[in-house]
Amino acid sequence: MLYTELLRLWDEAVQAVDAKDWHGALSKLEEISEPTSRILFNAASAHLVLGQLALALKALDLAIAKDARLAVGFFQRAAVMMQIDRLEEALSDCIWAQKHMRGNMVIDYRQLGLRFKLYSWQVLYNAAAVYCRMGLWEQAKEVLLTASQERGGSRGGNIEVALDSVLREEVLAPLLVPEDVVFRPRKQDVEQLQQRDFLGKSKVITSMIPNDDFGGFEPLRLQKPGFYEPKVDGAQDSRYMRMRIPYMAQGPGQLTVPGGATVFLFGEEDRDGMATVIYDGQRGLLPISLLEPADVKMFKGKKENRVPSGIPLPPGLKPPTRPDAQHSPAAPPRDTPPPSYATATHAPLAASEPPKDPANAVSDQHDGVVQGAEAGSVVVKVHYTYTLALSVPLDTPYHEVKERIAQKLGQPASQLRLRHKQHGSRVLIPLGGEVEPGRTVQEVAEAGRATLWCQTEDPLANRPILYQMVALYDYNAQGTEDLEFSEGDTIDILGEVNEEWLEGHCAGNIGIFPSCFAYSENANITQSPEL
Repeated sequence: MLYTELLRLWDEAVQAVDAKDWHGALSKLEEISEPTSRILFNAASAHLVLGQLALALKALDLAIAKDARLAVGFFQRAAVMMQIDRLEEALSDCIWAQKHMRGNMVIDYRQLGLRFKLYSWQVLYNAAAVYCRMGLWEQAKEVLLTASQERGGSRGGNIEVALDSVLREEVLAPLLVPEDVVFRPRKQDVEQLQQRDFLGKSKVITSMIPNDDFGGFEPLRLQKPGFYEPKVDGAQDSRYMRMRIPYMAQGPGQLTVPGGATVFLFGEEDRDGMATVIYDGQRGLLPISLLEPADVKMFKGKKENRVPSGIPLPPGLKPPTRPDAQHSPAAPPRDTPPPSYATATHAPLAASEPPKDPANAVSDQHDGVVQGAEAGSVVVKVHYTYTLALSVPLDTPYHEVKERIAQKLGQPASQLRLRHKQHGSRVLIPLGGEVEPGRTVQEVAEAGRATLWCQTEDPLANRPILYQMVALYDYNAQGTEDLEFSEGDTIDILGEVNEEWLEGHCAGNIGIFPSCFAYSENANITQSPEL
């Protein structure tokens, strides 16, 4: 049987012994199919209390058969043998018990779960009791005198009283292990029987949902819409306000805010004395009379402030730009990868280790094309969702290059937009001469190579491009009117909503976005609406 099942039945039997339920203890012990010597010793103790000497003797025989060096088992069986007048066997068990003590004055069985100490003088006392029942009073006296010379605790005056009884030829009563002293399982093992939750309850460490305290497992939940707090220049007055007293929402659109909480003043006061604020990622109305300015210290060099809001503020600092790599005169200049590959947030590599970007990888693959090309040809590298390369003559017009790229990509040429990058700039500029005759690819080629970036997008419907900006960070749309883009994307600016929001175009989509998420190298670039 399983050890856990044996351990459970053993523990239940010991609990029955403590409750003086000897029949219940025996029923539990009998359920154990493969009992150990300690289990059998406990069964013998229960039989002795119930007066079942034959069954107790049988259990002790099995216990000693399991453990032939169990001295306390021989000691207990000798006492049972005396009660059924099997004196020769009782004397033999006393001799075996003395032998298995191995010259020790005492054996402490607490390590095995039995709260009992077997002393050498106790074994000699039982041997003297056997001699008394045999009528050998002189031998009993000699054994007791030997026991009186033994050193050991718990003896008291038992030996002296026994000597007086022998001199009066009174039979001695045998010593036994107390009835409530049985072998017990280890406490640590019993505690392991109970089911334990080692993982514990799940705890939310980080979540996009403000103040999320959910713990458990379920499918993805819809997230509450949140609102970013617009960036405020340090020279302007702080728009963070503190609630003087708690406020409970009393109408639609109002917020419930505890006293002392910090909120962001999003709008001005209306005719009803209510102001639009942002608190814990939610936008709503609060009475302006309950708000007072909060002293919020912005720490220079930190990307986050100390205001406990539900949604983090947009980043307000511009990361360091990538330094220009110095090239040896013998090596051809390497094209700097687009912002989507080498972003402003990446640490620059050493000058001795040029950046490994997809453009350079494809360039290495097509070195043979460059070497094998004629002197009047140029290798055009095109960055799309993947990178491709083709060789064209230097005098190839822009529109023919566009058609060849569209043929390789399997896309209509009217929906492709080609851009190039001027030397030393990170802004991608559209090829303004795609429809003008006489403009060739030689104008953007350098050292027999030209690098273009291609996007699939619809025309801007005659919207003029004021200037272009480069995305510093990813921006996820918070509404249907927002423009979503990724770090490093080039954004065409179509208009300025206010000081903090711009309208732009990226990857065929038009929408608004916070101006602090992008930067412009040159805000005076004006492009034609026809691209």
